[in-house]
Amino acid sequence: MKLNIKAFALTFSILWGFGIFFLTWWIIAFDGPTGEVTFIGHIYRGYSISPVGSIIGLLWALADGFIGGAIFAWLYNRLLFSPSCSKEK
Repeated sequence: MKLNIKAFALTFSILWGFGIFFLTWWIIAFDGPTGEVTFIGHIYRGYSISPVGSIIGLLWALADGFIGGAIFAWLYNRLLFSPSCSKEK
């Protein structure tokens, strides 16, 4: 079964983006906003453990998730349906 690249990329984008958003709010709820630069902050410019940082992280993660999901779905389709993997001989 082939993956629909656009649908998979959009789904992965939403999951990744809201995952980062809710993870940030989870940390804020239990540890408080720190504003410190985290590992994710080094990857996503402007991200920090703060309310504004959660929005910045959401936007970065939506874009990053869309690109990553599209690449994954494209590779999946390419490798699964390559001529060398064909069942017909």
